[in-house]
Amino acid sequence: MASGNSAIRGSRVGSGPMGEQDRGFHADRIAVSYWDAQGNETVRYFAANLPEEEIPDVIDSPSTGLPAGRDKDNPPAVAKLEPYKTHLAYVKERRTEEEAEALLEEALQQLRQRRGTQSKD
Repeated sequence: MASGNSAIRGSRVGSGPMGEQDRGFHADRIAVSYWDAQGNETVRYFAANLPEEEIPDVIDSPSTGLPAGRDKDNPPAVAKLEPYKTHLAYVKERRTEEEAEALLEEALQQLRQRRGTQSKD
């Protein structure tokens, strides 16, 4: 198949003439900058008629995950980072070693009863 020049190559179907400016109403908006502790700037856009109290003071930085504030010189401090805990770690917080042993022994006894293999203690 021969490749020819396509008039629509690189443009969307139905997009209209290039540079068309009257595709609808463009709402006025304002740019608000946020900075994280590493100095990264993130810009968010809000409607120009949005009340100031509805614009958030702190967001999560998309590049670092750190909190980012509107004051460049005083970015928000990082909250205490909780390390990832496994299910077992949470269980160990709630149970003493003795309670864990008792629960394990009870579960093993129930399992042995179901299987019909009692331990020979």
